[in-house]
Amino acid sequence: MTKIVSRNIWVDYLRSALTVLVVAHHSSLAYTTFASFDKIAYIRSTHAIVDDKRWVGLDIFENFNDVFFMSLMFLIGGLFLSSSIKKKGAWTFVRERFFRLFLPFILGGTFLMLIAYFPSYYVAKGSADIGKYVNDFFNVEMWPVGPPWFIWVLFLFNVLFALLYLIFPKIAGNTSRFFSWFQTRPWLFVGFIFLITWVLYVPMSFAIGTDQWTGFGPFDFQVNRILLYFGYFLLGTWIGSAGFNENLFSLTSEIINKWALWVTLALVTYIVLTLIPPSLTQMVKDDKLSEVVGYTIYFSIYTASCTFSGIAFITAFRKLAQTPMSWWDSLAANAYLIYLVHYVFVTWTQFLLLDYDLPAFLKFLITFIVALVLSWIVSSVLRKVSWINKYL
Repeated sequence: MTKIVSRNIWVDYLRSALTVLVVAHHSSLAYTTFASFDKIAYIRSTHAIVDDKRWVGLDIFENFNDVFFMSLMFLIGGLFLSSSIKKKGAWTFVRERFFRLFLPFILGGTFLMLIAYFPSYYVAKGSADIGKYVNDFFNVEMWPVGPPWFIWVLFLFNVLFALLYLIFPKIAGNTSRFFSWFQTRPWLFVGFIFLITWVLYVPMSFAIGTDQWTGFGPFDFQVNRILLYFGYFLLGTWIGSAGFNENLFSLTSEIINKWALWVTLALVTYIVLTLIPPSLTQMVKDDKLSEVVGYTIYFSIYTASCTFSGIAFITAFRKLAQTPMSWWDSLAANAYLIYLVHYVFVTWTQFLLLDYDLPAFLKFLITFIVALVLSWIVSSVLRKVSWINKYL
């Protein structure tokens, strides 16, 4: 029997590829040169486990991901919502999202993070007392959220979109004409995405800095990026309402046909972003640039890197992901649960590798492979449970 191929196979493959990048990202954080561990409150550490083996190459890899991939995940998270909410209605839509997103976050996320952060407690306190650990987890570390922060924020954005849809039903209306205009104007599309990214990211970063997280309990988020993430999410819903496969991202669109150019520019822009900070810092010290101008240049290059990387991934997958592959179909089907459970395997593998005298890159590679494979296996097993497979 011939397998029926989804017309959105490229979106499924893109989403799963980003999930793999998330696993790799967290696998690298123990071995970056900037990694630090706080034994008083491990939540203030740069990562749950920090090794004394470091490699600057992992700094470059980690930062490349950090610049764009969460923004792109939120955009993808909005692509199919307009059609879903039209079909189901706002209340049914929110109810289903509650079971798919919020319950796995608050229940599964809490249980999994209790397991994931135990090595951090052991390294910090030298104690394996479970009762003291649980007390520390909730009362000292204040309920660390870990990677599932994305899930609760995505749920919140879904609810906000549903409310907007109830108030303004035409919010998910036909935007095909607007996006069709960009098909033959790829550079204007790039400029449009760059402008949105710049407006949503740069003023917030100037106002509050780039590293501040806030929240209550597990409801944590990075403050300077929350508008960027919400903007990309809404952009995804907007693009999604326009029939993007036949419109903006059709195979005949000049935006898609220039995919190799966008990949090249993504790499070049990120290289510039990596190399320019020391020069800008020195020029500010030498009074050749004001601090405001220096940061504006840096943030603008950062914004360009985010823009080009996001467009490069979208267009490359749209152009190249045409033929289904059984292993990638499996990865795509399990991507959500891989995202949810992978951090347990990341932190425990990094913890078990602490005493081994291996190069940083090899430790990273072992962690990444172990975490991805075990997460994939666990996801496949869990999805055999009917009620889990129904929602997750």
